[in-house]
Amino acid sequence: MLARNLTKLRNLVLDYVDMSDVAFNSFLNLSSSLEHLSLSYSLLHGEFPTQVSQLPNLKVLDISAKGNLTGYLPNTNWSSDLELLDLSYCGFRGSIPASFGNLTQIISVDLERNSLEGQIPDVFGNLRKLTSLRLSSCNLSGPLPITIFNLTKIIHLDLSNNHLEGPLPNHVNKLQFLKELRLHNNSISGGVPSWLFTLPSLPILDLGYNKLVGPIDRIQKPSSIKEVHLSNNNIGGSIPYSIFYLVNLTLLDLSSNNLSDPIPDSIFDLTNISYLDLSSNNLSGVIKSNMLSKLTSLDFLVVSSNSLLSLSTSGNDVNYSFPQLAIVNFSGCSVRQFPNFFQTSNLEELDLSNNMISGGISKWEAEGWEGLRYLDLSHNFLTALEQFPGNNLEYVNLHSNLLQGPILSTCLSPQIPILKELFGIIISKNKLTGNIPSSICKLSLLSVLDLSENSLSGTIPDCLGNLSSLQLMDLQVNNFYGKIPNSFVNNRKLSHLLLNDNQLEGLVPPSLANCTSLELLNLGNNKLRDKFPHWLASLSRLQVLILRFNRFYGFLPHSIASYDFFALRIFDLSENEFTGTLSTKLFRNLRAMKDKHKQQLYSSNFQYDGEFYEIPVNLTTKRLELEFTKVVANFVSMDLSNNQFCGKIPEDVGQLISLQMLNFSHNNFIGPIPTSFGNLVALESLDLSSNKLNGRIPSQMTS
Repeated sequence: MLARNLTKLRNLVLDYVDMSDVAFNSFLNLSSSLEHLSLSYSLLHGEFPTQVSQLPNLKVLDISAKGNLTGYLPNTNWSSDLELLDLSYCGFRGSIPASFGNLTQIISVDLERNSLEGQIPDVFGNLRKLTSLRLSSCNLSGPLPITIFNLTKIIHLDLSNNHLEGPLPNHVNKLQFLKELRLHNNSISGGVPSWLFTLPSLPILDLGYNKLVGPIDRIQKPSSIKEVHLSNNNIGGSIPYSIFYLVNLTLLDLSSNNLSDPIPDSIFDLTNISYLDLSSNNLSGVIKSNMLSKLTSLDFLVVSSNSLLSLSTSGNDVNYSFPQLAIVNFSGCSVRQFPNFFQTSNLEELDLSNNMISGGISKWEAEGWEGLRYLDLSHNFLTALEQFPGNNLEYVNLHSNLLQGPILSTCLSPQIPILKELFGIIISKNKLTGNIPSSICKLSLLSVLDLSENSLSGTIPDCLGNLSSLQLMDLQVNNFYGKIPNSFVNNRKLSHLLLNDNQLEGLVPPSLANCTSLELLNLGNNKLRDKFPHWLASLSRLQVLILRFNRFYGFLPHSIASYDFFALRIFDLSENEFTGTLSTKLFRNLRAMKDKHKQQLYSSNFQYDGEFYEIPVNLTTKRLELEFTKVVANFVSMDLSNNQFCGKIPEDVGQLISLQMLNFSHNNFIGPIPTSFGNLVALESLDLSSNKLNGRIPSQMTS
């Protein structure tokens, strides 16, 4: 219990003290002489007592980030002596009261990350001593209050992550001390006024994710600004040649706008810049090595998705080095050859995907990129690869090229040092031939292996199943034969296994039961001969199970109904030799198919270390075999067609109200169509053809 006789108490600071068992009302009897009350990160609970706002001598009130405090901001007469008010990271709701206009001595106000609503009141423009105003992430809306830009002493102004609208003022001459202006992620419209670049003390200008239009006004004189964030707007026109006036600039982000015309040479006079992002615009021209060489501090360069932009490939490029350059992204441009000058840099990440690069990477070229960790050359016209570049690669993506021959055996030969840090290999949609060498299993950190849609052959190395770090293995659409390795003993991370469209034989390996993280298993279009692997139902995370077009036979065991089948939402057993009746208990356990409002816990797409992979899954709908990628994450289907199932279709199928596709065609089902099919309101495709059904089509199906 707090003492109640502290009549002369002026300062009370209990920051970071756990008061989760203390209600804020316990502080109401404290001294009326209190000048400083700080309870930040103290886990107080209860509603904010309005009496606190009336402590006559209070100068500092800080109750930020205590987690459970709720209530409305009091619309009462706050102490006119209050100098600092920090109520950030609380649970306050409602609007900002107009009574804040009485805080004539206030210097700092921080209300960020509350659940407020309504507009920012104009009264803030009357608080002439205000140096810091932070209202970010408060759900505020309405017009951007122009009066705030009349605060002559303001240093920090953060109104980001709200719903503020309207233009910036055209003329401002009084913000002499402003050092931080953050308005990103609002709906601010209009032009980018030139006065933003004339403020004498401003190092950070953040107006990204708004609705600003261009062009950017001509910059009139040298500026002190160091960071300019204008990404994700609608700024058009050219980058002004006068940008060289931003002599102190270290970061420039103009990505995702409508900028056009060649990149001005003056941008390469910004010798202090370390971060340059001009991606997703309509810029054109050729970036030459002698231009980039001026940017001696540059370590991050992204100009991707400018289809008319290219790189110089002259013979003089090797004369230039870029010791600071670490990350380069030229994806989706008009690059036709490998730029030689990157070999004389210390690059860590290089993305040249979606270009028109042809030829290959010779051993000589591969030796120049020793520091490279991330390499994306997908969607080009590469035909040869003699060696993986460098010895420190962690991720390499060569998807959708014209690579041919036994590249894997060459790049992973014993004569070449093993890439011990490599976690991702993507070489899908090429023309690779030959076997997968067993030396690939020396990559002990391998998490992603995608060699799909090639012409690889031979057997799948047994040791692949022993890679405990493997999360995705995609070998679909090749010519592998033999048995699937039964070595998945210690693999608890494997979530996606695609071996479909090969010539694999034998059984489904029982060791897959150890892969408790498995979400997608596609073994379709092979020559497997086995009974239904009943132990698959014990994999509680399994979402997609495709065994189509094999030689599976026998009954669907009723024992699988005793398992959960909690997440299964794509179930394809078509084109096999299954017989017998369907268990009603089976359909009762398919929970992900039964609740259309239930959010899926897993996704058949795959994300690793920030990289997102869309995994194609082939399904037959409306008698057409289609490849699903993006939609497969939310698709719900069941295909038992082209088997020898018999008996009546269970009424319980009608409980699967999330189904979008249902195919029971080409079986021996008898009896009427269940009336419960009227519950399948999400159904887009239904095929019951080529059975022995009788009776009427249920009227309930009109729904």
